Amino acid sequence: MSNTHRTAKSRGSQNDQNPEETDYDETDDEETQDNEEAQDNEEAQDNEETQDHTENEAEERRPKPMEVLRQARSQLAELTGLAPESVSSFEQTEDGWALEVEVLELARVPDTMSLMASYQVELDLDGQLTGYRKVRRYERGRADARGR
Repeated sequence: MSNTHRTAKSRGSQNDQNPEETDYDETDDEETQDNEEAQDNEEAQDNEETQDHTENEAEERRPKPMEVLRQARSQLAELTGLAPESVSSFEQTEDGWALEVEVLELARVPDTMSLMASYQVELDLDGQLTGYRKVRRYERGRADARGR
């Protein structure tokens, strides 16, 4: 019991000798906690800003409708070797874009007898061609019997 009493007494005498150290240690602990909380808040804020920035970059990188249209015509011409003359349908879908492009398949004289083809073209959200298919073939000067 005397040992315990001496230890407590000697701790008390140390505290009596340097009362400022005890106050400083407690203040230091509070400052450390405040700094850690501030760092956590800054990191959370930085993460939110990074996520917002990434979303904005993705939106900025997405091509505008006219750019998509030009890319579709260019890519279809490169793949088929046919010159696109017009785009008769153009819409945004869940997966990207869908277009119907009219191309000159066979030039004839007179021009009204030239053979045309209509291609359905699909592009992803970035405007890259993912597929195409010919949906009809017709003479330029003839009205479509299907009412298209």
